[in-house]
Amino acid sequence: MFKIFSTMLCIMFLAGCSTADSHLRSVKSDSADRVTVGKVQREISIGMPSSKVVEALGSPNIVTTDENRQEVWVYDKVATDVTYSNSGGGVWLLIGEVGGSSGAASTSQRTLTIVIKFDKENKVRDFSYHSSSF
Repeated sequence: MFKIFSTMLCIMFLAGCSTADSHLRSVKSDSADRVTVGKVQREISIGMPSSKVVEALGSPNIVTTDENRQEVWVYDKVATDVTYSNSGGGVWLLIGEVGGSSGAASTSQRTLTIVIKFDKENKVRDFSYHSSSF
């Protein structure tokens, strides 16, 4: 009976644990839904109707008109990645832990701006993009 109880306890304990990599995958958005330079290059083309642009990239952040009163869509995406690393070591004694711990954090940002210009028939007449990472 003790073996069954301890086996069940271990299974429940391990089921609640996850690696940092699996946790990262679970909190990141699905890469198929992400707007990337590659997605723009692959899926956007001159002459494409605006409805297909929405299917490929989703709704734009900004809709405006140019000097000829033709529609211009702007997709402005910003992503911040924060990475934490923490390690500790030592030995627990009756008075507490002897040893130490250390940690580090790193933050990086990415931006992607896409500008799509439409003609009078709501078809792509021109598009451009700018990507940065810092």
